[in-house]
Amino acid sequence: MLKAYSVWVALRARLEREEGQAMVEYALILALISIVSILVLQALGLDIKGVFKTVETAVSGTGGAPTP
Repeated sequence: MLKAYSVWVALRARLEREEGQAMVEYALILALISIVSILVLQALGLDIKGVFKTVETAVSGTGGAPTP
C-alpha cells in the first residue's frame, strides 16, 4: 500500500510541475502576434501600394520645368 501511495505521489508531483509551460505560452503568443502581423501587413500592403502609385502619378504628371 505504501508503494502504491508513493507512486501516486510521484505521479501527481510530476503532473503538477509547471516547468516549461511558460516557454510554451510565450511561443504561442509569439505565433499569434506573427500571424496577426502578417495578416495586417497583407491587408494594408495593397492600400499603401495604391497611395504610392497615386503620389507617383501626381509627381510624374507635373511635367516641364518650373517657371522663374
